[in-house]
Amino acid sequence: MAALDESQRPLHPSSPPRELFALEFDVPTPIERADIPTLCERATALLAGTGGVVDHLDCDVGGVRPDAVTVDALARLELTARRLGCHVRLMNASPELEDLLAFMGLSETLVTGNVSGVEARRQAEEREEAGRVEEEDDPGDPPA
Repeated sequence: MAALDESQRPLHPSSPPRELFALEFDVPTPIERADIPTLCERATALLAGTGGVVDHLDCDVGGVRPDAVTVDALARLELTARRLGCHVRLMNASPELEDLLAFMGLSETLVTGNVSGVEARRQAEEREEAGRVEEEDDPGDPPA
């Protein structure tokens, strides 16, 4: 029997593959700027006790106010989670919050999803056209 070279050896032959888990995390409503440090401390305490097996921190944001303070809090929460080896997944995000995340350039950083874990993605048709681009009329369209 030929010996395995280093590229064929498993990193940890005795350990089984790691399963990934998600934890639910309560986000207060409304989120005030003064709540942000406490929110991040709660996430740190929760994630630090998991031994690194948590992949996602699921945050139900269905009741949050879609404003700049909320987006700031969620972005800081994502940074906190990343430092601990996981990511935030926004559950039940309103279309207004998703639009604000996109406007602020955070739609790829703060991922929205649903309870089954399938990520929600907007269709290209739903996006607004870039500035100074006009759609040509289709002869088959009714007059405006």
